[in-house]
Amino acid sequence: MYKMMTPGPTMVAPSVMKARSLAFGNPDVDTDFCEQYHSLCGEIGNLLGTKNEVYILCGEGILALEAACASLTEPGDRVLVIDNGIFGKGFADFVSLYGGTPVCYTVDYHRPVDVEQLAAFLERDHDFKYATVVHCDTPSGVRNDIAAICPLLKQYGILTVVDSVAAMFGEEVKVDDWKIDIICGGSQKALSAPPGLAFVSVSQDAFAVMEHRKAPIASFYCNLLAFKDYYRNKWFPYTMSISDIYGLAEAVRLVKEDTGRVERHHKIAAAVREAVTAAGLSLYLDYGDASTVTVINVPEGLTDTAIIDTMKEKYNVLISGCFDVLAGKVIRLGHMGNNANAEDVTEMLKALSKTLKDLGFQCLCDMAVEFQRALREQ
Repeated sequence: MYKMMTPGPTMVAPSVMKARSLAFGNPDVDTDFCEQYHSLCGEIGNLLGTKNEVYILCGEGILALEAACASLTEPGDRVLVIDNGIFGKGFADFVSLYGGTPVCYTVDYHRPVDVEQLAAFLERDHDFKYATVVHCDTPSGVRNDIAAICPLLKQYGILTVVDSVAAMFGEEVKVDDWKIDIICGGSQKALSAPPGLAFVSVSQDAFAVMEHRKAPIASFYCNLLAFKDYYRNKWFPYTMSISDIYGLAEAVRLVKEDTGRVERHHKIAAAVREAVTAAGLSLYLDYGDASTVTVINVPEGLTDTAIIDTMKEKYNVLISGCFDVLAGKVIRLGHMGNNANAEDVTEMLKALSKTLKDLGFQCLCDMAVEFQRALREQ
């Protein structure tokens, strides 16, 4: 099996895989499972700095994003879509799908949202039911300052929906302090569990908007209100993926024990960027990189597929290309969750250096050696 150094999914700990193989009961009628689920939701909430309700949804991280939009959007609602990346722009599709009117605040994809410029925009136009913002836009690796953006939006009474799928557990998150109404996460990123589960925290303000809708929520599976009373009624709206949730519980336990994880992500990311730029490669972003992924422009004369295929087939390490407006233009190095460690990142950079040499690009240094030096000197 190749080493998976993509920006999600990530390598999964053996104990997580073992937990997924445990014998299970019937999650529809077993109240013990309901207690386990409720406890796990609380643990996730504690890690995210919130007392809001947390729900684990049976679907990949995108389910959380769509569920947030489905549950809040009514026909005709104006929704601010903060767009400085492919996933940021993608929220507009969900808003439109449920009858809302997306208003895109589009800025340069090479850098984070400028909070002062956003504030100036909001002074002119703030008639929005809610706003969407991406914490780490995985295709470009840009990290937006949700600690400043979400309180700014709330000053105008605008609900906040944050996609933190590729950031949380690798970046700091304080849901209550930062006034986030709905935050979305996924199992397969820095939490380092297999893909297949999403989770959301939902504020009382968000629930109030859902409960006072004029039109019913136009979805069953994406209806967050369907979960609101699950614990009191000991009833789930659909059969929960119990084995996946057992694995998620073990992944959460490991994250709780890893108290230095955010600092380690920051150090690993900074050292990776020092190494790749010292080698003569260029980063896609001008500044504002997240700590979970590094995005590199494909060197002139090479292709993303040649780099990715050679690394996988010859050196047994898998990295990612990209899609949409970045298709063929960049490669992406994942260093999130279980992959955010010196040994695995060193192996990835060794493989990348050898691959580039094989393809005719001469690096100015050994990226693995430069990475180790940068890490030591931090």
